[in-house]
Amino acid sequence: MCGIVAAVATANVVPTLIEGLEALEYRGYDSAGLALLTGRGLARRRARGKVRDLAALNAADPIAGTTGIAHTRWATHGVPSERNAHPIASRERLAVVHNGIIENHAALREELGRHGYEFASETDTEVIAHLVDHHMSLGADLLEAVRRAIHRLEGAYAIAVVSVAEPDRIVGARLGSPLLVGLGEDGTFLASDAQALIRRTRRFVHLDEGDLVEIRRDGVRVYDRDGHPVERAVKVSTLSADAVQRGEYRHYMRKEIHEQPVAIADTLEGRMAGGRLLPGIFGPGAEAALAAARGVHLVACGSSHHAAMVAKYWIEQLARIPVSVEIASEFRYREPVVPADTLFVSISQSGETADTLAALRMAKGAGYRARLAICNVPESSLVRESELVLMTRAGPEIGVASTKAFVTQLAALLMLALELGRQHGADPARLADGVHQLETLPGLVAEALRLDADLERLAARFADKQHALFLGRGTQFPIAMEGALKLKEISYIHAEAYPAGELKHGPLALVDREMPVIAVAPNDRLLEKLKSNLEEVRARGGQMIVFADAAVGRHVARGDDTLVELPETGDLVAPIVHTVPLQLLAYHVAVLKGTDVDQPRNLAKSVTVE
Repeated sequence: MCGIVAAVATANVVPTLIEGLEALEYRGYDSAGLALLTGRGLARRRARGKVRDLAALNAADPIAGTTGIAHTRWATHGVPSERNAHPIASRERLAVVHNGIIENHAALREELGRHGYEFASETDTEVIAHLVDHHMSLGADLLEAVRRAIHRLEGAYAIAVVSVAEPDRIVGARLGSPLLVGLGEDGTFLASDAQALIRRTRRFVHLDEGDLVEIRRDGVRVYDRDGHPVERAVKVSTLSADAVQRGEYRHYMRKEIHEQPVAIADTLEGRMAGGRLLPGIFGPGAEAALAAARGVHLVACGSSHHAAMVAKYWIEQLARIPVSVEIASEFRYREPVVPADTLFVSISQSGETADTLAALRMAKGAGYRARLAICNVPESSLVRESELVLMTRAGPEIGVASTKAFVTQLAALLMLALELGRQHGADPARLADGVHQLETLPGLVAEALRLDADLERLAARFADKQHALFLGRGTQFPIAMEGALKLKEISYIHAEAYPAGELKHGPLALVDREMPVIAVAPNDRLLEKLKSNLEEVRARGGQMIVFADAAVGRHVARGDDTLVELPETGDLVAPIVHTVPLQLLAYHVAVLKGTDVDQPRNLAKSVTVE
């Protein structure tokens, strides 16, 4: 969601701030702004729309300074507008940028009104600015004023604050939203994501929950939530600047789809040898925790939830232990029953998804045997707060619609299923076959990508459609859900997915000659059942599009059906391979319809608020 960049440097920081905001565009936003401390005081530039609109605004009436903060906002409280865009000021002597949601903002707004503060925006963030200003007016310096203010806040926040009274420093704080420090040769920086600063530095300090931080151009000081100085480790990022560039591709999403063979190979690298998984890949203590597990709770949101649904089939089949799959936003607000020796598994691309993090923290005291994170960002909160970790190694994913992050999650979850199977007495031959299927996976995905041109032609059939129905059975049902999600996310076509066996229980009423029906066909014992379901669609005149591997496709498709023939795959990796053409179809439909593929309307990449 929202993005923060802040800098105290030896030269004008505007280029750094704009460059950082551009690197954070993938997170999703609807307005952008910056604030600088200049020789004349506090100066702000804010614009509804894209970072390029902010850059043009500043180019027309430039401001400059060596201390500044900047922000991309995804609207929560208040509509997208210039007056609601960050940075938010208090009496034009202090400004703040904020990610997160302040839940008690209404009570604070009323209290601050009694102190004479007038509100110029609809945002919850404005109470932060006025709170800090109020404490400074009572004699506190900026650091102490921020410390006092954050103790009044309920909810989640990452903030950066500047004041004309102290132009040589910026104060930041975090609780529930990520914030890190960048240590450069010509200045010190704050950002919500390392990608914003990777062109300036590779040296980062990741702040812990509740931390307060003061940055100056020559250094940084970190304090815990009680104001005591603390040391936080400096880490060198392996992220490269080239990894977040589009290169020859028109969109990040297409680039990331085509990166999937390499991304999956990176996920598997060093984790398999001699037809088996290597020990220790889930971290110290994992062997005992997995062996003791008598059940698994998988918790995630969005595409990660679909990956968890596939994993349920795999784990129950291979390990013969019960698995439940939970949507994190629901899990965190109910009272789950946790049987003895249950493994908690959280799944997130960013590792900062608010609901998934809250579920993980709730799990700490719920009696789980262990907590395992499957994640793409090694410095994320999810990773740092879990005992066991398996990194997906997908690399930066900029497009809002998840592609390579999703398939690498599936690869990681299949490794987990195979390891649980080994620990719980699965047939060694079956496990060896599963490892072999994983070894062939990068090549199979590369082969599936050769369907790109065919799917671009198929996309033309969706140009005038408003609805689409996706069907699947077994492990392919969650893949049908993922395919429907991709299509609706980026093309804005209403798309729904159902288990094919549920057709007669409602969805069949939607089928007519105008309804494209996409079937993801499994190569397993459910194939014959699916064939019967598809006959029901054909009898109603539905436009049938069948995605199936070469071994079964010609036995499933009939008459006027369109067959998209995939490479022949093993049963375990088939859901991963079948994901690829569904991604490509959604991409080409979106391009044809002229939507913003990488930043679809109303959506954000990293959902760091409820």
